[in-house]
Amino acid sequence: MHSQHLPVDVETAVATVPLWIDGAPADSPTTRVGDVTNASTGAVVRVVPFATAAGVNAAVEAATAALPAWRATPPLRRARLLTRFRELVERDQKKIAAVISEEHGKVFLDAMGELQRGIEVVEFASGAPQLLKGSYSESVGRGVDAYSRLEPVGVCAGITPFNFPAMVPMWMFPVALACGNTFILKPSEKDPSASLILAELLKEAGVPDGVFGVVHGDREAVDAILHHPGIHAVSFVGSTTIAKYIYATAAAAGKRVQALGGAKNHAVVLPDADLALATDALIGAAYGSAGERCMAISAVVAVGRVADPLVATLAERARTLKVGPSRAEGMDMGPLVTRAHRDRVAAYIDAGVAEGAELAVDGRGLRVPGHEEGFFLGPTLFDRVTPDMAIYQDEIFGPVLVVLRVDTLEQAIDLVNRNPYGNGTAIFTNSGGAARRFEEQIEVGMVGVNVPIPVPMAFYSFGGWKQSLFGDLHMYGPEGIAFYTRTKAVTSRWPKDDVGPSGLVMPTLG
Repeated sequence: MHSQHLPVDVETAVATVPLWIDGAPADSPTTRVGDVTNASTGAVVRVVPFATAAGVNAAVEAATAALPAWRATPPLRRARLLTRFRELVERDQKKIAAVISEEHGKVFLDAMGELQRGIEVVEFASGAPQLLKGSYSESVGRGVDAYSRLEPVGVCAGITPFNFPAMVPMWMFPVALACGNTFILKPSEKDPSASLILAELLKEAGVPDGVFGVVHGDREAVDAILHHPGIHAVSFVGSTTIAKYIYATAAAAGKRVQALGGAKNHAVVLPDADLALATDALIGAAYGSAGERCMAISAVVAVGRVADPLVATLAERARTLKVGPSRAEGMDMGPLVTRAHRDRVAAYIDAGVAEGAELAVDGRGLRVPGHEEGFFLGPTLFDRVTPDMAIYQDEIFGPVLVVLRVDTLEQAIDLVNRNPYGNGTAIFTNSGGAARRFEEQIEVGMVGVNVPIPVPMAFYSFGGWKQSLFGDLHMYGPEGIAFYTRTKAVTSRWPKDDVGPSGLVMPTLG
């Protein structure tokens, strides 16, 4: 980490993560701060100041001042700067992954993978000259041509979650910048350091000051973003409750909004599925990153006779997972992000037992020697869960996998479709017909066939349906370009001597 931009505070004796405004670290005139912890030890390692409305306004003013020159920069030049930024992220990938692993708690290799998926979006955005081409129609009327232009929206903002402190911001700002917008990031206050490193690398790549800013904070900073008249578009990833609020508030203020909400991702396992493949896939999808993924599989729908052997193999594998400090070698899973979140997830396990679900693997008793203050919770597996239970209805966002049993594929599809969320889903089968029927009938935005976490590649778009998305457009890919641009239609005629007056009737151009 670039320590010169994380100054040591005398009173706290830990580093302070600053704001980033107009191309430089900036102080926030506030006494309100949050603690940033090492999730494996529980120790406070940094503090983060919570920006006031004045701090947000300073970032908006810098972004507004930088906008005219940036939008006038040719797309090819913007693409070259993003390519240079990608090279710098690759250069410092291990350094960034280390701080993500420390603050979030995901294991180091998982943090490396997070950055790789973010890099892929930068690669996509570097195709700006091709992506921003408009359309052209010659001679739509006598001597008249028509064409379209894709132009930037203006100053954009992103409000991002703790579970992917680098990848989710990189789903947003590379596309926004490629389209000629300026961007203000409000990262999670739980693990904010990666955002400052990315800001430094953008500056090192040659992105002009003011084009990218970072403000930290809680609801005060969020509300300042939502209500600021100088911000024209807001992207959000988080819980459904907050997504609804973001969408309603920002849209009422006249902003363009994409707000991705919560999830309860199901995996349907048919009797003809490859049991070993399904088990390996589900273990990784349920317990990777301690289940703190918006695309984690948290509910398995076992169809017919596959249920008993599937639960047995899942339980066997879950018990063998290595859980420990996020930076230790060979760990499969690290701690959860905070003590409060760990306790919340453990309370759901208590509730599942009280509701009568069968607890096949209990992660509550896990102790990691030498790291007793870390935020650890072991893999947990429930069987014979029913749709009325809280452990099924709520997004737990932890290492808790629940199994529901049905008799047929039709019942499985109906169960998934009745769930209010529609983020991601998967089916495990060797039947092409069953997979095709599942694809057609399922009411979910992202579908995997023998793939447990079907996150689209950067040249597609990421987003769910139903209560998992508020807004019309998904993130990155073609829909990301559509979100961060406005279409201007131009109809042109160049006068000739033989063209007479147009008259007062409705022009048809023919």
